[in-house]
Amino acid sequence: MPANVFPTGVEYFRILPEMILTIAGVIVMFMEAVFTNDEQRKIFAPFSVVALLAALLASISAAGDPGAAFSNMLIIDGFASFFRVLVIGIGVLAILSSTEYLRREKSAGGEYYALILFSIVGQCVMVTANELIMIFIGLEISSIASYVLAGYLRDDPRNNESALKYFLLGSFATAFLLYGVAWIYGLTGSTNLDHIRSALETSTPPLALAGAAAGLMFVGFGFKISAAPFQVWAPDVYQGAPAPVSGFLSVGPKAAAFAILLRVFMTAFGPIASRWEPIVWVCALATMIVGNFAALQQTNIKRMLAYSSIAHAGYVLVAVTAHSGVGSAAAMFYLAAYAFTNIGAFAVVTYFSRKGERYVSIDDFSGLSQRQPAMAAMLTIFLLSLIGVPLTAGFFGKFYIFKAVLDANEVWITVLGLLNSAVAAYYYLRVLVVMYFKEPGDAVENLEAPGIGLKIAVYASALGTLILGIFPGWVLDIATRAALK
Repeated sequence: MPANVFPTGVEYFRILPEMILTIAGVIVMFMEAVFTNDEQRKIFAPFSVVALLAALLASISAAGDPGAAFSNMLIIDGFASFFRVLVIGIGVLAILSSTEYLRREKSAGGEYYALILFSIVGQCVMVTANELIMIFIGLEISSIASYVLAGYLRDDPRNNESALKYFLLGSFATAFLLYGVAWIYGLTGSTNLDHIRSALETSTPPLALAGAAAGLMFVGFGFKISAAPFQVWAPDVYQGAPAPVSGFLSVGPKAAAFAILLRVFMTAFGPIASRWEPIVWVCALATMIVGNFAALQQTNIKRMLAYSSIAHAGYVLVAVTAHSGVGSAAAMFYLAAYAFTNIGAFAVVTYFSRKGERYVSIDDFSGLSQRQPAMAAMLTIFLLSLIGVPLTAGFFGKFYIFKAVLDANEVWITVLGLLNSAVAAYYYLRVLVVMYFKEPGDAVENLEAPGIGLKIAVYASALGTLILGIFPGWVLDIATRAALK
């Protein structure tokens, strides 16, 4: 029997983060059955954070020994390690922003933390996959956990509606993805990304059919990143799901989905870029327009942030159209910047909304700066970053994206993207006007001080937003070295 049939210790080391998170999730489920009172159950959040930090260290360690694992089904390279660290960091912030919310809703069960951990396991599998079937497996692990998280508060009709819509539309999109996988397997005889690229470079399979297969797979990815015209689920799901879950869904699964979109289209479908680039170009433009103009009409801040999330997916797709290492690095930087910004914004909304999420209207934030100036200042930082104001992460994120597409001679998409950014400024600034220039309403009265976990999540997110805005070079250097060429 060949010596390489059995996995080696090095291969297990390369998937150590996923192993840590899986074991931690199972342990949390066991503790849920054993610990029966609220005092004992307080251990769930710190235990989950420690597990995530251990997985983070394992990811950084594995990055020092890159290579393939398990018959080339997984690959640990700079690109995979970047997104691994990103999604695990998002998980830490999501858990810290959730503890007070779950206590307030009297739903601090271990299954919540286990679902977060399992979702991140799926995302880590996605970003390290070098094989279409492994991408599908990771996608389903992450998606199933996310569907349950969206409906976590079972007695809340809004949660039930959110989970049902997410599940039904997600399943429909996955069918397109699988059909595309089956089609490309039939054309090339492989689901390995490198083998597919080699087959397409020889022009053996009909390139028109390969382009159709890429289109089918893009439908599946387009749903996960909430790109137009596959974005219809996002506003309802983000509005109906628990606020910290909405924050998590808007950055974690989206970052992982963009990672696999970049890897599949830059690697496997690189030889037929001329066939899919126009589709991505049109989709990026439509996503920015739909997201920004729909956000203008929203009065619910969660729904506004949902449409904002759609628009920002359009900006990242702009970078994909560049089809270059510079564009890939710009997309990676933007996703890191957006992760800090959006999860921080949703953490503030989590704090302000109170029990039952009664206060989620934009007008409810009237006078917040007078009652909670620190939280108002943090939300201001996040909103300015979403606009793209200098000295925030969002500014350099957009700058690098538009520079990448200009270098690729895509002038029109750059001009239209900048015009969309100007439109977006209106609905973000509207929230700032309400917070600072209107008298306090009933919603800001008797506002309790935020808990320690939520404070850490908000301040850490704000710090990350400012660091990436003032010192963007170190993250961009990492992204440039790790980018797919």
